[in-house]
Amino acid sequence: MKGKYKKIAAAVLAVAAVASLGAYNFLPGTKTVAKAGVKATKAAASHYLSTDSVDAANVRQIITADSTTSRTFMWQSDYAEDGAVVEYRKAGNDDTIMQLPAESKDFSDDGVTTYIHTATVTDLTPGTSYEYRVGYGDKRSAWTPFQTAQGNDFKALIFPDSQSSDYSVWAATAKPAWQRNQDAQFFINMGDLVDNGQDHYQWNAWFDVVSEMIARIPVVPLIGNHETYDKDWKVRMPEAYLHLFSLPKLDQSQYQNQYYSFDYGDVHFVVLNTQSQELKDFEPNLDADEVAWFKEDMAKTTKKWKIVLMHKDPLQYGFANRPEPRAEGFSPEGQLWMPLFDEYGVDAVLSAHLHTYRDRGHIKNFQRDESGPLYLITGVAGNVQYPGLWKQHSLDEYVAPQPETDNYMTLDASEDSLTFRSFLPDGQLLEEKSISSHK
Repeated sequence: MKGKYKKIAAAVLAVAAVASLGAYNFLPGTKTVAKAGVKATKAAASHYLSTDSVDAANVRQIITADSTTSRTFMWQSDYAEDGAVVEYRKAGNDDTIMQLPAESKDFSDDGVTTYIHTATVTDLTPGTSYEYRVGYGDKRSAWTPFQTAQGNDFKALIFPDSQSSDYSVWAATAKPAWQRNQDAQFFINMGDLVDNGQDHYQWNAWFDVVSEMIARIPVVPLIGNHETYDKDWKVRMPEAYLHLFSLPKLDQSQYQNQYYSFDYGDVHFVVLNTQSQELKDFEPNLDADEVAWFKEDMAKTTKKWKIVLMHKDPLQYGFANRPEPRAEGFSPEGQLWMPLFDEYGVDAVLSAHLHTYRDRGHIKNFQRDESGPLYLITGVAGNVQYPGLWKQHSLDEYVAPQPETDNYMTLDASEDSLTFRSFLPDGQLLEEKSISSHK
């Protein structure tokens, strides 16, 4: 279900390169529907009218802390809709439909107002096939399948930075990846989802590309530095991102939707916000508060495997084609976080930001050590590429063939191993790397 909205005058300001995609307008926000308990109703689908892109756009699933029993559903509309609900049922069960009122809020940005509807279902049965639909009043979307998690075996899709001036390149990477991996249980986008975080046009282009996938499986998003830019390329809070993705709850409410953790199978995932430099004037204590949260979060988990997802890369690369010198080493983010990854026994660290795929092997105490975490920088999935920009780092074990093109990754997890694979958009395998024994 595509997020195509009526044109707003501000849309004509979109850059020509993006304008070639078609008439995307913003995600729509306003009343708040009071939360109520889930209730059972009899199926009577025949009396409902079908929603269209004005009634329900950018329909999506969002990862929850525990995907065995819960799922968050979000969608948008061009207008305030009374009585927005999500309905769900066990697959094929026409007799009992469970219904949950959605929280509905307006959000105005980039000269456009969108109405964002959110509902989190918490009473699901592990390992069960369900169907859901969204709507309001006498309108409903089509039934769409979803599956709750169970056991320790699963697959995830991983996409590097998708920021683009032309999102057809993102489409040529993400859509084939989804078609080849229909067994993926969720997908990760490693930050810099869009090139400009305030640009409603780009957000709708991003959602349009992943519309089929994100309706079927939940997304795991990260904040990148480009989510913090306004239309004048000045830093602001990543307002659009923070409204578009309702993520697992934090006790530190001031940082809600910025960083979070979740479990899937026997893996504990930690998603960091590495934009402290961009946000220093807005959140001067971000690093200290996030570190405190990380320590508490990692101390509580009992999962066998621990994976960290962070947008900015922990390593620093020298420039190969710029006049200003820069020595290889470790970035400020690496200097802050890598000792903590060592301390808490992190197994793998995935990063992005530099638009290159590189396997740096296992690193501990800032040097090669097989007992340390595996460090992979995930590559690039949009059309913003940096051919020949980076020198090879002395810790690089594998570098994607140059000049680099787009890629995507998969993670296959089991009780005994984590296997990461990187692919070109045509499905050609670039590299496979496994961790087969827990440290």
